[in-house]
Amino acid sequence: MRIGELAAQTGLTRDTIRFYEKTGLITGQRLVNGYRDFPPETVPWLGYVRTAQALGFSLAEIARTGEELRDAPDSAEALSALFEEKIALIDARMARLAGLRADLAARVGSGCPLRAAG
Repeated sequence: MRIGELAAQTGLTRDTIRFYEKTGLITGQRLVNGYRDFPPETVPWLGYVRTAQALGFSLAEIARTGEELRDAPDSAEALSALFEEKIALIDARMARLAGLRADLAARVGSGCPLRAAG
């Protein structure tokens, strides 16, 4: 399918699809006339990409794990493991942000907010 049809079926812009192709997330073949031609399985893959991004995965993570998941005998189990890893990263980030918030709150009204706390 050509890029316009792929864009219509996925709700993505042609520029986004070109970017995904440039970064290696998807591959299309060039026809003799120069048009891109994408296989039908690109549509569900791009749905996966959009869902994974909404869940906080970066494009690099999606590219890396996408290859792993395609070869996994049980994708649901493999996905659960990835989600657990992502949850641990989010928890760690939330802890760092809570510490930063506490530090900022302690400096409010301190006269010189950039002086080392202590």
